[in-house]
Amino acid sequence: MYKLLLSGRYLRTRFIALASIISVTLGVATMIVVNSVMSGFSTQMKDRIHGILSDIVVESISTDGEPDPAGEMARIQSLIGEHVVAMTPTVEIYGLLTFEHAGEHFHRPVTIIGIDPEGKNAVSPMSSYLQTRQTGERSLDEPLDWELTTAAEQHRARFLELERFKVEAMLQSAGPDAGHIEDPFAPTGTVAAPEVAAPPSDAPLQGRVYIGASLVSFPFTDSNGETQIWSMVDPGTDVSLSTLKAGTPEICRFPVTVVDVFQSGMSEYDSQIVFCNLEALQAMRGMMVQAPGSLAAAQSSPDLTGSTTLDWRDGSFTSIQIKLTDYANAPIVMDILRRELDPRKFQIRTWEQKQGPLLEAVAVESAILNVLLFLIIAVAGFGILAIFYMIVVEKTRDIGILKALGASSQGVMSIFLSYGLSLGVVGSGAGVVLGLTIVYYINEIEDGISALTGQKVFDETIYYFKEIPTSVSPWMVLSVAGGAIAIAVLASVLPARRAARLHPVQALRYE
Repeated sequence: MYKLLLSGRYLRTRFIALASIISVTLGVATMIVVNSVMSGFSTQMKDRIHGILSDIVVESISTDGEPDPAGEMARIQSLIGEHVVAMTPTVEIYGLLTFEHAGEHFHRPVTIIGIDPEGKNAVSPMSSYLQTRQTGERSLDEPLDWELTTAAEQHRARFLELERFKVEAMLQSAGPDAGHIEDPFAPTGTVAAPEVAAPPSDAPLQGRVYIGASLVSFPFTDSNGETQIWSMVDPGTDVSLSTLKAGTPEICRFPVTVVDVFQSGMSEYDSQIVFCNLEALQAMRGMMVQAPGSLAAAQSSPDLTGSTTLDWRDGSFTSIQIKLTDYANAPIVMDILRRELDPRKFQIRTWEQKQGPLLEAVAVESAILNVLLFLIIAVAGFGILAIFYMIVVEKTRDIGILKALGASSQGVMSIFLSYGLSLGVVGSGAGVVLGLTIVYYINEIEDGISALTGQKVFDETIYYFKEIPTSVSPWMVLSVAGGAIAIAVLASVLPARRAARLHPVQALRYE
């Protein structure tokens, strides 16, 4: 009983004990806050990456692709059908995006991905990233397609009228003898005859795209100090894509209509990717079995301009994306596919392997931060060690009296171990409460700091998050608190052993 009374008295009456408790509290709170924020960032980032990539990707080694996507998917279905929820083919190729804004032409290097929208949404639900779904113009439950919204149709009508006006103005300024005029959206990328003006508003759309938000927009600060996004291209506008034809170094250029803008929150995707309708990209690159031999013929073909008789099953693909019933079975599925598919033609990877460097960098950063922050608690442990040594020296005569009255060495040692345990428990408990409180109100705290300093601490235009993401793991909280308690107890072992070894006579004669 005397052990608990003494350790409790030291804990209540000594100011130096409060300093130890505060150091443990701050260390535990800091680790909880940082781990929660890092876990929130990591979880959000993985969710957004997974919203673009499927569980497993079967990639063609050649950028020219492989034929018969339907046949390959049927083969994959026969091999791993019990593990598959959905599959879809894609064509992925580097290219150049060209669009006009305020009388100037802008060029952006991009990755063009040809997709079947319904199939793509089945393997990696990207519909929530589209602007029209985020603003409520279209429901998230609606199937993904290439149809323009009413607002986009109206914008397209205005866009085409403006294009007609530009063509007429150029013809008038060129004079009656002008043979050709420069057309930035001409398929050949060179010149077009004067009679080829902007198509009528009811013309069928040949190429359709979902375009990354960062490709066609930029942030700015308004007069009120608020961050706004200025869009240079809206749905319904025609832009131009350029890329290489399959099998040759010949460049093909073709106009496409922006159906929607997507923002995944991943800068790597939002500033690089353009999703195009698969059959149009296959036709323009010459990947269709029945595709015309030249780009000019493709442009004039009613099949291509209408995109009604074209079918991606008649073309080649560069990858097949697969969604699994359970991602935990990915290693089994990959082993089967690697055994059965020709390794000279296909490469099989999971979405995590495709983004391996990025995910690994985040994991390493998190590990380094944990090590550095754990040193804060270690410093608190050394502080407890020093404090206990001081207490042992200061209380040497008291220890001698206790041992003279019959206290055992184990009893004296347990006093200091109980004291260290009490410091660890109180400090860790306070740290958990403080850390979880900060995590819960972290956005309000960020707003207060931003208002106080006059500078935005968490800029959403950089991180693509409206709020600071957090994710609290109970196991993380328990491990941090348990580690802090263990350090406090271990720090008290050496001073406790020294106190236990004191001889009562020598201790009583200590000056």
